[in-house]
Amino acid sequence: MVSETIQVSCVTNGEAKNNQGFKRKHFGSDEHTTACCHDRVSDEKGDIGTSGRDITVNINDDTQPDGVSKRVRQPKELTFQDMYNNQDAFDDDDEDDSDWEPLQKHIEISKWFCTNCTMVNLDDVVHCDICGEHKESGILRHGFYASPSSPEVDLIQVESEDRRRGSDLHLKASASSCSTAVGFDERMLLHSEVERKSHPHPERPDRLQAIAASLSAAGIFPGECCPISAREITQEELQRVHTLEHIEAVELTSQIFSSYFTADTYANEHSAHAARLAAGLCADLASAIFSGRFKNGFALVRPPGHHAGVTQAMGFCLHNNAAVAALAAQVAGAKKVLIVDWDVHHGNGTQEIFDQNKSVLYVSLHRHEGGRFYPGTGAASEVGSKGAEGYCVNIPWSRGGVGDNDYIFAFQHVVLPIAFKFAPDFTIISAGFDAARGDPLGCCDVTPAGYAQMAHMLSTLSCGKLLVILEGGYNLRSISSSATAVIKVLLGENSGCEPVNIVPSKSGLHTVLEVLKIQMKYWPTLNSSFEKLQSQWGMYCMESKSKESLLYLISRSRC
Repeated sequence: MVSETIQVSCVTNGEAKNNQGFKRKHFGSDEHTTACCHDRVSDEKGDIGTSGRDITVNINDDTQPDGVSKRVRQPKELTFQDMYNNQDAFDDDDEDDSDWEPLQKHIEISKWFCTNCTMVNLDDVVHCDICGEHKESGILRHGFYASPSSPEVDLIQVESEDRRRGSDLHLKASASSCSTAVGFDERMLLHSEVERKSHPHPERPDRLQAIAASLSAAGIFPGECCPISAREITQEELQRVHTLEHIEAVELTSQIFSSYFTADTYANEHSAHAARLAAGLCADLASAIFSGRFKNGFALVRPPGHHAGVTQAMGFCLHNNAAVAALAAQVAGAKKVLIVDWDVHHGNGTQEIFDQNKSVLYVSLHRHEGGRFYPGTGAASEVGSKGAEGYCVNIPWSRGGVGDNDYIFAFQHVVLPIAFKFAPDFTIISAGFDAARGDPLGCCDVTPAGYAQMAHMLSTLSCGKLLVILEGGYNLRSISSSATAVIKVLLGENSGCEPVNIVPSKSGLHTVLEVLKIQMKYWPTLNSSFEKLQSQWGMYCMESKSKESLLYLISRSRC
């Protein structure tokens, strides 16, 4: 929790002024960031929530609540009895109040920012108005095992987890003791925004701390997973992905106390080092997994990378970690690499880097809303270029609030059929967890179980050679529980049988059909699925028309 006190100059006439209604104003620009999570989730109409561009403006809005300072007379509120007893006080000729000076009082308004979701709250509130997290949350110490309603850890949940994991470890005793690697280095926590803003930056060190605390509490890391030593990526390796000018621009920030590539993409004197460590960990994990040293791995890294393109840093990203890992796998011998990006924002940087490359298949599932959601790229029609058409597959959701069913449905009918036909030697997940339920930027509804199921489905590719790389995700409870669920899948824990007869939302089905219609030109294996789903869409439309007709008849009968 971050606390802050502001002074508000209130005009009074010898009495404290009532501050009702100030709380809503106090949220200021943050107000419309959270609105998308609560209001605009209409499936049938495809209502559009707050765009990523709006959120960018929020993050960098330095405005504070305005003080009230009016030089107008504010008379005391009088009852009829007061008026009767003080008739002489009312002089019709006394209209000149120029010599009246209001009494200025400074009233301190204290606020705190939620550790879990960063939203602002007034000091007298114990639980966050947005996510319900306790003011003194222990999530950075205990991860998502910390109780959301008190500063204490949920000991019952932790003890239950310990007993269950102890039983699982006993069953696995004969198996290889360390098949899953985790890349993490505390020096990446030094990358943080220095400039004080009106609201904490969502891409903050707490994100890694919450995940690390959750894995520790569960006995997973340290414990069941093997650590991999961090090293800084070399300039030569980075130049396979980025231009020298971009690399030098990032390096230059190490000489500057505080700097910005874009309005929302900050750097401090430690950022370049953190970015080199993150990229180095991803490269080494990819090489180690492909060579057989580990079965799979999770890169617990920041700053994130999938928005970083050939020549520019943006969207909180400095170097493109997934692209670095893909090319490292190819150097180690992989012929074909699959990157599945389930971050809620389109990975425009990764798409740009591999746009003309047939050896890397890029698949992204993201909010798009006709280009109105950040970064605006990732339409279904963006398929690759110059001989690599079909090696870029975008699944652009038309609204917020998308949940497990739509994601799993898209995996079943688009992602997996194309992936199996592509037959990758190595698979990378750009794992942003900002489509998770409760995320203040993504405003979608994917659960930890949903992420676990998607990870399980992808683990069937590439003989299980799978690297998961952390991208976005800004609700600490959501990101830590989701990351933990995915790592449990990497460790071989059963995520349950693959769901059958998944029923998507109407907008989800429409998006999948749109993608199939475009991609089946490059992947003929999709034709049968397209024909089957087209008939399902026809049934949806018929049902809608029947409902509309019924509602019309009902309304007419009431007239």
